[in-house]
Amino acid sequence: MNAIIHTLIVLGGIGLFFGLLLSLAGIKLKTKSNPTLESLKDILPGVNCGGCGHAGCNAFAEEVFTGRAETDGCPVGGTELNYQIANILGVNASLSTRKTAYIKCLGSDKHSLFLFRYQGVKDCRSAVRLVGGGSKGCTYGCLGGGSCIKVCLFDAISIKDGIAVVDNDKCTGCTVCVKSCPKKLIEMVPYHKRFRIGCNARDGSKNVRLNCSVGCIGCRICEKACKSEAVQTEGQLARIFYEKCDGCGICAEKCPRKCIVESLASNGAL
Repeated sequence: MNAIIHTLIVLGGIGLFFGLLLSLAGIKLKTKSNPTLESLKDILPGVNCGGCGHAGCNAFAEEVFTGRAETDGCPVGGTELNYQIANILGVNASLSTRKTAYIKCLGSDKHSLFLFRYQGVKDCRSAVRLVGGGSKGCTYGCLGGGSCIKVCLFDAISIKDGIAVVDNDKCTGCTVCVKSCPKKLIEMVPYHKRFRIGCNARDGSKNVRLNCSVGCIGCRICEKACKSEAVQTEGQLARIFYEKCDGCGICAEKCPRKCIVESLASNGAL
């Protein structure tokens, strides 16, 4: 009986000893929360979209707090959040150009040649595994399966006439959709720049003409017409360098294929 009591006392003492050690370790390792850091976390949107380039909103808050990220790093919060962050930190707000996603394809159902009609799962990744990379003659064109719609947290993308389109005013510029497109059709462009080139085909003019009535054929007419040298043709595909573009619109006016279009959501602002 005495042996049992002795054993219980020893075990109890050991438990108490290790309990005290854990308590002391917890006190030693405990990091006091910083009010400024907590304020930053509180004002962030909390969607954890990754558009800032970090693991989530809390990770971004920590990077901003330590000075390793700029105050305008959250595309979801926009300008207002940028100034709120700067105000909390007592620094000047970082200034950057608002960007929106753009899907470089105007090849809607009425403009594109279809090799067959796809009846499978509504998902571009599934459709692109088919022979030829999908149902369209243009292997670079939007398949309209909606993979980008599924990942968009802000209901900014929809399917119209068989292709995906972005609502610029809903788009926060989080960039999540960019990685979702197996055709690599989505790029980030300045919101306030008026014109976009709606083609990503690199098949050469002959194949483009066969497969799409609005595809870029690399004729260089837009490039020659642009006085600011903002339009350049690379590999038979025209490209706009937005830092040079003054929004005159002559490229769209001269394009014989009508594959340079105006972004309506920008309201013509520069």
